[in-house]
Amino acid sequence: MTPSLTGLRVLDLTRLLPGPVATLRLAELGADVLKIEPPREGDYARAMLQSEADRKSGAPSAFYRIVNRGKRLLTLDLKSDEGRSTLIELVRDADVLVESFRPAVMERLGVGYEMLREANPKLVYCAITGFGSEGPFALKAGHDLNYIAYAGVLDQFAARDGTPVAPNFQLADLLGGALSAVMKILAAAWHVARGGEGRRVEVSMTHAAHAHNVMAHIALANGDEASTRAGAGLLNGGAPCYDVYRTRDDRFIAVGALELKFWQTLCEAIGRPDWASRHWSLGQAIGGADAAQLSTELAARFRERTLDDWMKLLEALDCCVAPVLTPAEAAVHPLFRAAQT
Repeated sequence: MTPSLTGLRVLDLTRLLPGPVATLRLAELGADVLKIEPPREGDYARAMLQSEADRKSGAPSAFYRIVNRGKRLLTLDLKSDEGRSTLIELVRDADVLVESFRPAVMERLGVGYEMLREANPKLVYCAITGFGSEGPFALKAGHDLNYIAYAGVLDQFAARDGTPVAPNFQLADLLGGALSAVMKILAAAWHVARGGEGRRVEVSMTHAAHAHNVMAHIALANGDEASTRAGAGLLNGGAPCYDVYRTRDDRFIAVGALELKFWQTLCEAIGRPDWASRHWSLGQAIGGADAAQLSTELAARFRERTLDDWMKLLEALDCCVAPVLTPAEAAVHPLFRAAQT
C-alpha cells in the first residue's frame, strides 16, 4: 500500500529527541522530511551517546542516526539573511514546519509563525515546548526528567520505600512531545486538506505528560491519593494479580492477570487453584493485608523455577504473563523479528 502521508512535505528544525522522533514517525508514514540543521555542530544528538567507533570514524552517533533515518538533510544558518530567505522559500512549498526552540526564538530570528504564514497561508506550524509558550515557566530550561517531575508522573515511578526512580524511557519527550506533536500535526493537516487555513499548533511536554497521567487523575477524583504510591493501587503493586516477580535465576516475570478469568487460569497452571478466589474483583482489598500476604506467597512460588521454566509453562496459556526482557533480548525476540522482515 502507498504510505498514507506520501506527498506531505515537512520541514524539521528540531534537535535531540522529541521533535526528531515526531518527524521520524511522519517520514515512516510516507512524508518527505527535510531536516534543517545549523552550521558547525548541527543537531546536538550527533555527538550525544556517540560510541568510540563512531568518534574515531567521524560518524554521527547511533542516537542521531536512529531518530533521523529516512530524512533529507540541509545545513542552514537562520541567523543570516541568506539562511532566513532560504527557509522562507522552502516554506512556500511545505505543508508542515516543526520547531522545538524556546518560545519567541523563531520570532527573534525573523522567521516566526506570522512571517511564515504570509509566505504560506496553508502552513501547519508546530512548536514543541517544555512548559508551554506562556506563563512563568515558558522560558525555563528543562529535560524529560524535569517535565515528568512537575507533571506528577515521576512520583509514580517509585520504589517500595517511596524513592522515585529515573526511568530509562523518556515519557514526556516521546509521549508528551513526539506523539502529541504527530497527533496535532495530522489534525491540523486534515483541517487544511478540507479547505481550511493553516494554523499554529503547540505541544507542551509537561502539560501533555500531566494529561496522560490518567491513573493518578482517577485516584484524585476518588479522593484516594494514597493509591498512587507504589504497592497501594490496582496497577502499581497493590494487587497480586498485577505485579512483577523474581524467578529462581534472578530474572523477572510480569503478571498482568487483571481480569478474573486470566487470574483463574494462572492459579490453575501454577498448581494453586485455591488462590483463584483471592482477587480484587471478588472483594480482595487492593493494597490490603490479604493482598500483601498473597503477593508474598506468589513471589515465593515464582522463586521455585527459572524464568525459562515458567515461560514454557505459561506463555502458551491465555493468562497475561510475560518475561521481563532486556533490550538485547527484545531486539531478537520473534515478536519483533517478524515485524522487521
